[in-house]
Amino acid sequence: MKQRLIQEILPAHPSRDGDGVAIQRVAGMQHAAMDPVLMIDELRSDHRKDFAGGFPPHPHRGMQTLTYMKRGGIIHEDNQGNRGEIRGGGAQWMSAGRGIIHSEMPTQDTTGLHGFQLWINLPAVEKMSAPQYRDIPHRELDPLSGAGFSGVAIAGDWTVSGVTALGPLTELSERASLLDLSIQPSTSVQVATESGESVLAYVYAGSVTDSGRTIGARNLLITASGDSWSLEAGEEGVSLLLLRGRPLGEPVVQAGPFVMNTRAEIEQAMRDYQSGRFAEG
Repeated sequence: MKQRLIQEILPAHPSRDGDGVAIQRVAGMQHAAMDPVLMIDELRSDHRKDFAGGFPPHPHRGMQTLTYMKRGGIIHEDNQGNRGEIRGGGAQWMSAGRGIIHSEMPTQDTTGLHGFQLWINLPAVEKMSAPQYRDIPHRELDPLSGAGFSGVAIAGDWTVSGVTALGPLTELSERASLLDLSIQPSTSVQVATESGESVLAYVYAGSVTDSGRTIGARNLLITASGDSWSLEAGEEGVSLLLLRGRPLGEPVVQAGPFVMNTRAEIEQAMRDYQSGRFAEG
């Protein structure tokens, strides 16, 4: 069995998006080792002013979003008639396909917020498919726990130190899988992987120990190929998002909320949005 090694560490950078929402962002639009993951945003603040404006109506085409809330509440609405509200521990998935206009706004009673939004690419043959949406409350996620670790599977089939869990978001797991995992201090776990997958971990609390170095929060760990990944928590333990995905190996051209394969397709997306075709669903 070949062990995966961390081949790169990408720090998150402070940014703002939507109506001034403060985020920490790791962008990987052109990063082959992150494929099919395009971007990871962490939203975390105890001050409502940092996120009160939310993400008013805006378009997407050619990609999927997954919003996962640890704390606070978010309301999704879109021009397909979908509306969903999730609170701490829930997830919302959307496939923009050929075009959707949606908003994501904090609930009125949310005074502190901690969550993530992931962008996952769609293959070329699915970029013009019909938009889809699904929300999943925390109670429907599949928990797992073992000696020195615990977590919840959101998408995909996971095995951690012999303990298995299957995330309910099967729509996403066709392309990518997501596990929220916490490991107790100075404890190691084995995460089963497939050799051809991209395997990433975003550290959001505590630290990971690797070859004598300590890697703290707000860092994305990118691994080389292998069948298993040994993760060791630092002295304070660690909480992280684990992501696996089958690389698409296709060109990525991005402009704002649109992710396509060519510049011509991006320009067409802009024309379609400006002419109101996105509003037609």
